[in-house]
Amino acid sequence: MGILYLVATPIGNLEDFSPRAIRVLREARLIAAEDTRQSQKLLNYFEIHTPLTSYFEHNKFSKIETILAALQEGDVALVSDAGTPAINDPGYELACAAIAAGHTVSPIPGPSAPIAALSVSGLPTDAFLYLGYLPRKSAERKNALRQVENLPYTLVFLETPHRLLDALRDLRETLGERPLAAAREITKIHEEIVRGETSELLAHFSATAPRGEFVLIVGGKPISAPTRWSDAQVREFLQATPNIGRKARELSAEVAEISGWNKRDIYALLNEIR
Repeated sequence: MGILYLVATPIGNLEDFSPRAIRVLREARLIAAEDTRQSQKLLNYFEIHTPLTSYFEHNKFSKIETILAALQEGDVALVSDAGTPAINDPGYELACAAIAAGHTVSPIPGPSAPIAALSVSGLPTDAFLYLGYLPRKSAERKNALRQVENLPYTLVFLETPHRLLDALRDLRETLGERPLAAAREITKIHEEIVRGETSELLAHFSATAPRGEFVLIVGGKPISAPTRWSDAQVREFLQATPNIGRKARELSAEVAEISGWNKRDIYALLNEIR
């Protein structure tokens, strides 16, 4: 049984195509491509002569069985228009079908526009939520944004140039002012990353007609620091909290977390009360 390789292809700069990706495409029995015309240009450039078949959103279900049959004879490589297959494209269904049929599905890592944009956004990268394209209609877009407005994670969206300004307006209306980065033409000659508050980016792109596909990186909702309790509130809480058998340091840390006080001050106050 063959292996289904998910091969990441350049999102702009051909120098980002890895030697391993080129070798796998040359050695595969078949290449399934989202856009055969676009992929053929890439294959010609790198002198890859493997047979090519189309696999895209509107023929994916009719093509899955054909590709699974090819996997019975040897390895198949899946490529999207650009970037990593199965991320926001129909490669997901093919990967699931191959796994269900008992085939090995193996990634050939490489370019990914959402990850590339996130890495240079200047926003937190330790926890983020990727949500693909925002809905086209404003009401649906606002509803989708309301579902994530209270999350503390960095948000990652894709957007088209002709919907960018409407999306920024809905972001501002729904989420309020947030730190934001908009990346376009990543790795290409006209690469641009614009950073600022939502209103600043809206003003920037209102003055310059948006071009190219965009990745929007939006700061998560700030975690509010607890309101600092008064001395009387802390004393009242400590006196009302059962503390028999509990270590003073343990109780001090717990109360400090919810009161906005330094745990050392809580510790001193607790010893005074005791």
